[in-house]
Amino acid sequence: MSGPTTPTSLRRRAAVPFVALGALLASSFTVALAPGAHAADALLSQGRPATASSQEGDGYTAAAAVDGNLTGTRWASQWSDPQWLQVDLGQVSNLSRVVLTWESAYGKDYEIQASDNGTDWRTLKKVTGGDGGTDDLAVSGTGRYVRMQGLARSGGYGYSLWEFQVYGSAGGTTPPPASGAVKVEGGQGNWRLTVGGQPYTVKGVTWGPAVSDAPRYLPDVRAMGANTIRTWGTDASSKALLDAAASNGIRVINGFWLQPGGGPGAGGCVDYVTDTTYKNTMLTEFAKWVDAYKSHPATLMWNVGNESVLGLQNCYSGAELEAQRNAYTSFVNDVARKIHGIDPDHPVTSTDAWTGAWPYYKRNAPDLDLYAMNSYSNVCKVRQDWIDGGYTKPYIITETGPAGEWEVPDDANGIPDEPTDVQKADGYTKAWNCVTAHQGVALGATLFHYGTEHDFGGVWFNLLPDGLKRLSYYAVKKAYTGSTSVGNTPPVISGMTVSPVSSAPAGGEFTVHADVRDPDGDAVTYKVFLSGNYANGDKRLVEAQWRSTGNGNFAVTAPRKLGVWKVYVQAEDGHGNAGIETRSVKVVAPPVSGTNLALNRPATASSSQQSYGDCPCTPALAVDGRAETRWASDWSDPQWFQVDLGSAKTLRRLQLVWDPAYATSYEVQVSDDANTWRPVYSTTAGDGDVDTLDVSATGRYVRLQLTARGTGWGYSLHELGIYS
Repeated sequence: MSGPTTPTSLRRRAAVPFVALGALLASSFTVALAPGAHAADALLSQGRPATASSQEGDGYTAAAAVDGNLTGTRWASQWSDPQWLQVDLGQVSNLSRVVLTWESAYGKDYEIQASDNGTDWRTLKKVTGGDGGTDDLAVSGTGRYVRMQGLARSGGYGYSLWEFQVYGSAGGTTPPPASGAVKVEGGQGNWRLTVGGQPYTVKGVTWGPAVSDAPRYLPDVRAMGANTIRTWGTDASSKALLDAAASNGIRVINGFWLQPGGGPGAGGCVDYVTDTTYKNTMLTEFAKWVDAYKSHPATLMWNVGNESVLGLQNCYSGAELEAQRNAYTSFVNDVARKIHGIDPDHPVTSTDAWTGAWPYYKRNAPDLDLYAMNSYSNVCKVRQDWIDGGYTKPYIITETGPAGEWEVPDDANGIPDEPTDVQKADGYTKAWNCVTAHQGVALGATLFHYGTEHDFGGVWFNLLPDGLKRLSYYAVKKAYTGSTSVGNTPPVISGMTVSPVSSAPAGGEFTVHADVRDPDGDAVTYKVFLSGNYANGDKRLVEAQWRSTGNGNFAVTAPRKLGVWKVYVQAEDGHGNAGIETRSVKVVAPPVSGTNLALNRPATASSSQQSYGDCPCTPALAVDGRAETRWASDWSDPQWFQVDLGSAKTLRRLQLVWDPAYATSYEVQVSDDANTWRPVYSTTAGDGDVDTLDVSATGRYVRLQLTARGTGWGYSLHELGIYS
């Protein structure tokens, strides 16, 4: 949101009023000559990182309120409530005083809050009826982050602080990462990871937010009990992430990406047998960043590649696939050897998503210090696969959690049946228990995924989509901290149903039911979203048009695009938590009353595809009454499709149900003899899906004269209905 455009100099508050100036001077003396009771207080906030909910313009940043300049620089917010300003003290500290030096736009009602992680806040002091000037507040408590939470402004402007000063003494600091070399120690079946000689179990999450958001989210990662994050790529931008991780006592598994990464269908194909240019380029690139970050206190280990042994099946087959897998794992060994030559103090691993990759590593990559595996619902089988394979290296799990899209049965509409929130939370608990059960071999895990995207994949896997904490978030926190007291938790949704599940009319309403309870008795608010991932490939969640009809029922307007959609109910508790459940709904052409005169009547066309995808796609398939069959033409213009009704009939409505290969321009014609045609409808703005046309005509033959395609394919109709 942009700020107001009126120049500051034209607002009355540009100059410091005499009374305010006096208050500022008084404040200066107060700070310098604090009463004896505060003699031991240290100014903790000056020059520390500060952030705010908003700023009025480029010259009014949060940093200006902690720069020590009491009369020359200030923070100013936008002109609305609520707003906040917070400062990161760098460590948990004992807090004794907070001094707010207000500009003339002051807070009338506000709270001083503290937090250890930047997410969970405690109120230390509440001010109501403030009169501006300087507020010198005695507080008692601890925290790393201190915030002024503005509740009500004094006037029409925003909040503006010349200075925000926090006093106290250092206490309970955030522990830095353990120092010293990272080693895989021990022997067969009795390994351990150590950092500086101290045992280290990887309790981690895969990292999703932007590097710029690391200072915001890493305190929360630490508060979950995690000590590690995993990345998939390492480059110049990684330093900021490593720095933020170190300041929060977190280690990083630095990833290096190799093609074809990401498992089936991802990344692109490389010939590892012959492409020495690619391999030399990657070797040089990886070595550069190992040298750059080998001494960084946040570096835990190096991870070369992600799911490429499995992914090579999408590039090769047969003997060539076997040769490529051997060549790839041999190259991974070359990388491991190169890394060890630069950095002998951090282990090297390589990740795949199939324990069938491990024999290749065993044969071709002896320089790896440990293996790494991505495994979801099958994570508890990894232990037995390791035993059966006779492996002589330990491993970590680099991605795990609830069952993925590729692991669950299909629902009534033929798409993967996404687990419930409860099932997902149980999936994380089960995964962690299986990892820790393989003592002396499994050295920990990074659970998938600490991400904030609020889309199809984000709702399936993210612990906090759109910043909202899920049951899964608290399951991970409980697993890592061992504490059953995790605070306020999300609403729980159960018994979600959709009706009709497989025949919701396009543009009409369907019913969603969900039973919702909040464990903490919080008031719950709702949102309903739709995703077209399976209908049109769009993974976004778009807020639906819906209305509550009571007793956990919602009337939701179906999209106009046909296909299987996901519908999501999101229940929020007002404390940053959300329960989200999803089911599928199949959107079909809306019913048309009357008799379908075209049903199973003789149909002909200018052309039809004989072999492509689900073809042959003959004209008869567009009048058989089945939504899953279709007629498809050649890929050229023009084309035509016609049906013989047997005798002259009075026509009042046509319904065309298009495949994605639709017509943008066409004409509906009728004829008594199939020679002389009369136009009854035309358009040059067709958009596919369903066209329901009102007509008034009589004829035996009905023809679609198709003149412009909406895609590069031909024309394709699932069904043509003609009604009397």
